[in-house]
Amino acid sequence: MARLAQTAGLTDIQQEILSTVRDFVDKEIIPVATELEHRDEYPQQIVDGLKELGLFGLMIPEEYGGLGESLLTYALCVEEIARGWMSVSGIINTHFIVAYMLKQHGTQEQKDHFLPRMAAGDIRGAFSMSEPALGSDVSAISSKAVKDGEEYVLNGQKMWLTNGGTSSLVAVLVRSDEGHPEGTAPHKSMTTFLVEKEPGFGEVRPGLTIPGKIDKMGYKGVDTTELIMDGLRIPADRVLGGVTGRGFYQMMDGVEVGRVNVAARGCGVAQRAFELGVQYAQQRHTFGKAIAQHQAIQFKLAEMATKVEAAHAMMVNAARKKDSGERNDLEAGMAKYLASEYCKEVVEDAFRIHGGYGFSKEYEIERLYREAPMLLIGEGTAEIQKMIIGRRLLEEYRFQG
Repeated sequence: MARLAQTAGLTDIQQEILSTVRDFVDKEIIPVATELEHRDEYPQQIVDGLKELGLFGLMIPEEYGGLGESLLTYALCVEEIARGWMSVSGIINTHFIVAYMLKQHGTQEQKDHFLPRMAAGDIRGAFSMSEPALGSDVSAISSKAVKDGEEYVLNGQKMWLTNGGTSSLVAVLVRSDEGHPEGTAPHKSMTTFLVEKEPGFGEVRPGLTIPGKIDKMGYKGVDTTELIMDGLRIPADRVLGGVTGRGFYQMMDGVEVGRVNVAARGCGVAQRAFELGVQYAQQRHTFGKAIAQHQAIQFKLAEMATKVEAAHAMMVNAARKKDSGERNDLEAGMAKYLASEYCKEVVEDAFRIHGGYGFSKEYEIERLYREAPMLLIGEGTAEIQKMIIGRRLLEEYRFQG
């Protein structure tokens, strides 16, 4: 797109990175995405290409072999990738969150051990917070770690792991009562463990099983799985940060930047839906002229483009706020909420513009129509975002009476 979703103030390096990613998306992802998605096939060749581009280490510091780029650069790259195929951006995102948590909260030994191989893409990350009965209530986590000498024994069932099968490192949030007396607030008795495993399905290490992929409506290609721990033994030096009881805060920090990522994904999918809609509207003719010449369609295109532009601006603002070192949970929540809702609406409008053909699997918009709903719940539902936004607004605008 020539005009929409432009970002002012980018450096020459940022522009070069984005140009490279955009070119890769146009040549290597868009032509094959729908076919791979319909087969629910993992995009290995695409992932290998992203590895060669260095995107697995985009935000990892240069001292560990990464590119040391900003959250803004990363989010703009995700926007481009999601424009091609949202599932590919999910493969990158979960890896990025684990690398970010390690960079921010890991011990020096943990950083030295994992980050160089994560930057190279040789270790792929996934993170695990949700459970089958959990929903949005993270405090209700029931998976548990019990200290046994110099190890912890983990038991429980986790849910909705993106990259569950293909990853080789999983950041797992569990309850750990050791050192936390009865009555301690639930969020103060949680710990994140760095669990190394073999890629694949079944028993991937003693005490750890990754069942097969969950069959999903959309967001296919990327593997989404459960994780079952039954007597899984983890050394004490694989507690993220080396101290128990900090897992909730570590995960929330990761999810906060993840919300910027989901906003970027929503922007990318919405951009692609607009591209498809405006292109089809100029090709399809009714009543003697292209449907783009009908006022009703022009109104729809105008609304779609405005939503794309607004979501992009909010996403960029949230990323820049985080990069500045300031708290950005308000901006990230707003960006995630708006971008995911607008994405759904823009995709649906593009679907309507296609008419009956939008229902055909021969048309790309059919895939986007099934993918967009995932963004409404990923990294927190709209209702959770509203709670975050509302609480932060009351902090900022506290009545002094």
